[in-house]
Amino acid sequence: MKPLAQENSQNHLPISMITGFLGSGKTTLLNQLLHQAEMQHTLVIVNEFGEIGIDHLLVKATTEEMMLLEGGCVCCSVRTDLVTTLEEAFHKRERQEIEFKQILVETTGLADPAPILRTLIDDPFISAHYRLETLVTTVDALYGEQQLDEYDESVKQAALAHHLILTKIDLVDVATLQALKQRLQSFNPTATIQEVNFQQDTLNAAKLFKTAHYNNQTEQLDVARWLNAETYIQHQQETPDDPDHAHDEHQPHRHDRYIKTFCIEHSEPLHWLTLERWIQQLTRLRGKDLLRVKGIAYTYETDLPVIIQGVQHVFQPPTTLDAWPSDERRSQIVFITRNIEKTIVERLLHTLIKSKTPIDVCQAALILIGQEHEFNE
Repeated sequence: MKPLAQENSQNHLPISMITGFLGSGKTTLLNQLLHQAEMQHTLVIVNEFGEIGIDHLLVKATTEEMMLLEGGCVCCSVRTDLVTTLEEAFHKRERQEIEFKQILVETTGLADPAPILRTLIDDPFISAHYRLETLVTTVDALYGEQQLDEYDESVKQAALAHHLILTKIDLVDVATLQALKQRLQSFNPTATIQEVNFQQDTLNAAKLFKTAHYNNQTEQLDVARWLNAETYIQHQQETPDDPDHAHDEHQPHRHDRYIKTFCIEHSEPLHWLTLERWIQQLTRLRGKDLLRVKGIAYTYETDLPVIIQGVQHVFQPPTTLDAWPSDERRSQIVFITRNIEKTIVERLLHTLIKSKTPIDVCQAALILIGQEHEFNE
């Protein structure tokens, strides 16, 4: 095992995202945020200038793709792709052509956020200079239930969010709103949920886009806050795996029925090779269904905690923290998946721990292949 780099993402430029299904109010939210003082030194990346009302905030257009807004916020449109836009923005900042301390990306209404998150860790330049801060998803209180039933993108937008903003709350009754909140919490137990009527309420940008994921004294990840493992553990105790329910033909077809959120814990140290094989088999055989993986690993090869992060088929190079967050050493890895049960992931890990030969490792893969076949039947 090669020496691992030290975790230093606090020194990277934070990127936050606003996403939400068509008509859910994400552009209205962005328009509300643009003039706030908290948005000073923010680069806002949108798909089209015409989709947001910025004329009243415009100070000057620096280029065809970039505009300086009142209050010190810079707004730009995506050029060929997000990676190119982020690279060019970073170089312009280095040349002091523009000034920003954080980035806010607005996605399209039909965007699946998982590939965008994957970009942030897959591209070497982007992962070396930027980090994901927070993901905000707007949810239409009037049509949210229907959109979750019919559109996989809507489910993923909600499942990966740190903040869920329920809009159009004045158009639904209390019972409808409560049912939607319970449904969202069933597959995203860690997100904060806020109800907003844009005609009356104003959301504060600082509260939306500032996380407490870093310890100011150590300048490293605060694992307890970043991972939020205890919330996932409590959630899985309250809603244990129920494969029979997942296949109940009498249940309506709902995309969020297949979203699984759980935390894998292991108190004994793991061999690095076992951990690598575990991740490799998950990504190669079920990568498209790994919406988000993050955690801390306890290994034989180092006394330091190892940070693991991945989206779908791509995992960041592992890094280490300076010290364990508590006296108790154990692996805790959080999964947000589509169609992959906790029991399957645990069984794969335990099988690989016991494996002695290449044949044993290959046989372990059958656990994943078998479950995928089961869901596709």
